[in-house]
This record gives sequence, structure tokens and C-alpha cells, in this order.
Amino acid sequence: MLSIFDQGPPPPCPSPFNLAAHVLRSADRLSDKTALSVLGSDGAQNWTYGDLKQAILGTGTGLLQAGLAPGDIALMRLGNTVDFPIAYLGAISVGIVPVPTSSQLTEPETARMIDDLKPAAVLRDPAVACAAHPVQIKLSDLTAMRDLPPAAFQMGDPDRMGYVVYTSGTSGKPRAVAHAHRAIWARQMMVDGWYGLRETDRLCHAGAFNWTYTLGTGLMDPWTIGATALIPEPGTDLNDLPALLHQHQATIFAAAPGVFRKVLNAGDTVTLPDLRHGLCAGEKLPRHLHERWVDTTGTELYEAYGMSECSTFISSSPAHPARGDALGQPQPGRRVAILRPDGPVPQGQEGTIAVHRSDPGLMLTYLNAPDEADARMQGDWFLTGDQGAMAVDGQITYLGRDDDMMNAGGYRVSPVEVEAALSRYPGIAQVGAAAVEVKPDTFVIAAFYTGPEKLDDDALRTYVEANLARYKQPRAFIHLPELPAGGNGKLLRRALPAYFKATNE
Repeated sequence: MLSIFDQGPPPPCPSPFNLAAHVLRSADRLSDKTALSVLGSDGAQNWTYGDLKQAILGTGTGLLQAGLAPGDIALMRLGNTVDFPIAYLGAISVGIVPVPTSSQLTEPETARMIDDLKPAAVLRDPAVACAAHPVQIKLSDLTAMRDLPPAAFQMGDPDRMGYVVYTSGTSGKPRAVAHAHRAIWARQMMVDGWYGLRETDRLCHAGAFNWTYTLGTGLMDPWTIGATALIPEPGTDLNDLPALLHQHQATIFAAAPGVFRKVLNAGDTVTLPDLRHGLCAGEKLPRHLHERWVDTTGTELYEAYGMSECSTFISSSPAHPARGDALGQPQPGRRVAILRPDGPVPQGQEGTIAVHRSDPGLMLTYLNAPDEADARMQGDWFLTGDQGAMAVDGQITYLGRDDDMMNAGGYRVSPVEVEAALSRYPGIAQVGAAAVEVKPDTFVIAAFYTGPEKLDDDALRTYVEANLARYKQPRAFIHLPELPAGGNGKLLRRALPAYFKATNE
């Protein structure tokens, strides 16, 4: 049998359609129910569904009054606060295309985005770095918009562009991933295929408001089915999470593997009487961490695999737990295959994980590189770039990347982008970047460089802080007489971690 797993077609997306309207479809029915609690040491800041809908649609009205029009692109440079999802959904509600970005990005990085996207406006917290743009709508103006009369949802073709997210490209240039409004429709396949989510749940996500993992799993998905989202306030110490989860009766907890590790390390016991299970994504979940979580908390941990171009589409779930080291299986409504250049491989053999072009969650294109988007298609299949193997029951085991993309702290980062920034630093002749393991299952980015002499590490850190977002910054700098290269002189990035290990023994 070939490695193709077809979970049946998803239900067709309604038309006309609006992503924000879908997220808020239960808001009128649950007007007085808490939609969001921002958890702090002194209690919680609560938003009801009625308050949330008013703030979002009032923001939609304000953005139109500010001169933006449906189809315009708005770059989001906002911090880790509730202002982020309100502005995001406010824009989408009236057909404006938001581009959520990490507040960690530097001014030079945003300058390239502005040149790339030509946005009509920047939604801007003055405390967040951003290059110059003639139309900047300040945070104070955005918050004032919430009290305006609510806008009407701009309904339309579900295939029209709804939002854009940036992802690191293998070429080193971040790619602008354009998604349709229908992408939110695809996310309902995660409700049973990963979350096991119910309207009565209180889902806590440990990430920042402006992380796309939080935006989707932590906020929009719970709101879509009428559940309550719990988000720790900015600056929360991860060691305080167990107490917050207990105090606020979280029933589901979502985070990246590193956060689960921190929670387990916070104390000898973790008492979470209301928790039904955890959700893990962002990077591969180590088996021993999974087992430790189950042993310590008495609850399961369900892993998901996905990417910016299609969100998560393979996962374990309460209905279908993963077997052994497998990720899980394709979610209901997904069609997934394991491919080699000549087509699907036999079950059990290694190949590239691919998702079918018919998936409603698959991106429209890369705005800045449509040819690269086309190149990732093999017939009707989108190639993820990750290797896997499919068992006879459809369970898929992750076998790593087929390129040099790095994963540190749940973010995928192109080594080429890091290398391009450091290559401009005086005294560096050649540079290579790789993720290295600093302790079991903990990876950071390291930069390996050649040049006349070893450079000052503090000066290099200052330089990367000014030119790369924090999650892209190398944490170690290793001076070498030469970098490993193949017979054709090409840098062998996969050989670099061994040099880090050798210098730290």
C-alpha cells in the first residue's frame, strides 16, 4: 500500500464568508460569557463575548474611517497585549488584510517587510520597533476606536486574501505567506482531530498574544466554539504557570515543548485538578518529556505538526492518541501523503510529508515569491520539506528536515538569514549558522565564523540584537580556522554542531 491517508473531504466553506464573522459566530448567543481572561498575579482582566465583539467591530469602523479600504494591507507592529488580536480581527472584519509580526523584530527587518509588502498603513505601538512609514495608526488611536459604532462584516469570496504571516524561507529571505479567509474554516478540523475542545473548556495558552500559535490555538479556535481563552499577562514568570493554571481552573493547556519542561521544573509536584490534557506544537516533542508530563500530572499531552503555510494538519488527540514515537495521524478532512520525486512511497518508507492542494487551510501563495510557492508543489501535493514515514494505520513518524532550517524555541529560522546579517560584520570572512543542543532537548542558534582573529562576543551580541529578532539571534559565537565544506566547496551546515560540541568539552 502507498503512503496516502485520506480522511475524507472537509465540509465545504460557506460563501459569502468572513474569517472574523466565523470566529465571533457565538458572540451574540454568549454575550455575557467570559471570552478572554488575561491572567495576572493580582487576578484576571476579563472580556465578555459582547465586549470582544464590540471592540473588534468598533476597530473595524475606525480603520475604515482612517482611510483604509477592503483589500488594503496593514502591517501590525503591536506588543504582547490584548490590543493585538482585537486589531487583527478588527481589520479582517472589514476586509483589510493584517500582517501580524513579532514585536521582537528590529527596525531593519521591518524596513524590508515594508519594502516587500507596500502596506497602506502600519498599526503601531510606539514602544515596538518599526521602520518609517507615512501612515502609522498609533495604539492610542486603535484603542479609542473600540467605542465606535460597530462595522458590518465584509462578506465575500472565502478564497480572497484574509491575512499574511511571515515565515523564514530556505533562501534566507522571509516569505510572506498569504492565507485566504477560508483558513479559519479549515481549523475546525483541529477541534476533534487535536484539541478535543468543548464549549465548556477553559483553554490556557502560554504564548504571547502576537505569536501566531497563540492567535490561532489560544484565541480564535476557543472563541469559534464559544469556549474561554486564558492568556498569562506579559512578563509572567513561567515558574508561576502551574499556580495560574490551578487558580483559574484551566482544562486544556497549550504551549511549546520548552514551556512544558519549565512547568515540570518549577517544583517536585504539579497539581492541576481541572486539567483534562495538554496540547504541544512548535517543535518536536521529546518522548521522555511527554512521559514525564504524564507521570507528573496524570494527564495526557497531544502533539501536532504543521507549518505557517498550512497550520497544523497531523496530530494526536483524545480520540486518536499517538502510538510510540509517532506524531499522530492526519486530522479528519485532511489528505496527506509521504512522497519521493516519483510519487507516494510504500507504507513504512521515508519520504517528504505533503498535504493535498485541496486543503482549505493551505496558503494561497508567497506574495513575494510566487515561483517558490509553485516550486513546492509536486503535482497536486504541497511539499512541507519535512521527512516522515507513514504506518499502515496512517500514523506518521517525524524524521527531520530535508534542508538546513533551524528550530530553536519553537520558531523556524533560516540559517541563511542569520548568516546574511553576520556576514556584514567587520572581521568576519565566512559564517555558518546551526541549531546546537546545549542540554538535553534544548537547542539554541550558534554562529560559526572565520576571520583574522576571534571577535568580541559582547560586540557580536550587540550587533545581532540590532539586526535580528531575538528568536533569530545566535546565543553562541565560535571562531574557527575554517568552516566545514563539501567537495564542491559548499558549506556543510549539518557538520557545524559537532564543532560546537568539540569546543565545549
